[in-house]
Amino acid sequence: MTVEFSRIERLDTIGGEDRRVTVTADPDERAALARRFDLVAVERLEGEFAVRRDPVGVLVRGTVRAAVVQACSVTSDPLPATIDEPVALRFVAPGAGEEDEIELGSDSIDTVELDGGGVDLGETAAETMALALDPFPRSPRAETVLREAGVLSEEEAGPFGALAGLRAKLAAPKD
Repeated sequence: MTVEFSRIERLDTIGGEDRRVTVTADPDERAALARRFDLVAVERLEGEFAVRRDPVGVLVRGTVRAAVVQACSVTSDPLPATIDEPVALRFVAPGAGEEDEIELGSDSIDTVELDGGGVDLGETAAETMALALDPFPRSPRAETVLREAGVLSEEEAGPFGALAGLRAKLAAPKD
C-alpha cells in the first residue's frame, strides 16, 4: 500500500522523554489523501504529537487538525468540515498486544502494531482525520431532495409511521 503522507519517526531516535513532533501535509499529499478518502479536498492536515518510549512500546499523544471538503451523501454538494481530534496510541512490537483477557480502564488507549523500524506520524494523522469524518454528510437541501425522490423520513418509515397514516385516514370526514 502506498502511503500518501508518511513521516517516520525512527525507533532508535525515540527516548523516554516526550519529544514534540509536528507534521504537515503538503499540497500533493493533501490531494492524494483526498482521492484516497473520497473527499472533494483536503485543505489542511497537521498533527502535533508528543512521542516517547514507555515500558510496553512507543506512546504517541497529540492532536490532529484538518480542514476538508466532503461531498453530501445525497446531493454531492460540497460541505466544508473541520477536524480537531485528540490522538492517544501505543505502538507495540508485533504480537505484543495479543492477550487472552483485556481489561479496559479509563487510561486505556488503542494499541497498534509497529511496522518496520519506526512510527509513521503522517499515516497516524491521515487515519485519525479519516476516522473523525462524518460518514454520511448531509447538505441543507438533502432532506428536500430525498422527499422529492419519494424517500420517507425515519419517523415516517418507522413502526408508528404506518399507524399515523392510518389514523389520518380514519379521522378523515366520510361523505
